[in-house]
Amino acid sequence: MILTNVSNRSIIADKVELADDPFSRMKGLLGRQGLGQGEALVITQCNSIHMFFMRFAIDAVFVDRSWQVVGLVRGIKPFGLSPVFWKASAVIELTPGSIDRCGLQPGTHIFLDKTAS
Repeated sequence: MILTNVSNRSIIADKVELADDPFSRMKGLLGRQGLGQGEALVITQCNSIHMFFMRFAIDAVFVDRSWQVVGLVRGIKPFGLSPVFWKASAVIELTPGSIDRCGLQPGTHIFLDKTAS
């Protein structure tokens, strides 16, 4: 799967995992050493995250049902908490610096291409 910033037509991540069942959403990135460049985890049915027991920082991009960005958290560190973004329906977890590198801001539209491998 590939995530694209529709606004500037740039690729956000080209190795995307989807956490869309209760177990995978609960597990998230726990137990991993980090995210590689171009990797992302999309957690559905999520409007806030915690970083309890995580080993690395991430950027978190919260999107609504139409995949429009409604919240951004840069460099959230292990054991940190994100704010609650009430309009969010999913979060995209990325390597630190991805928000700025990809030009993401509130209102940006994102496209998840589930057919790309």
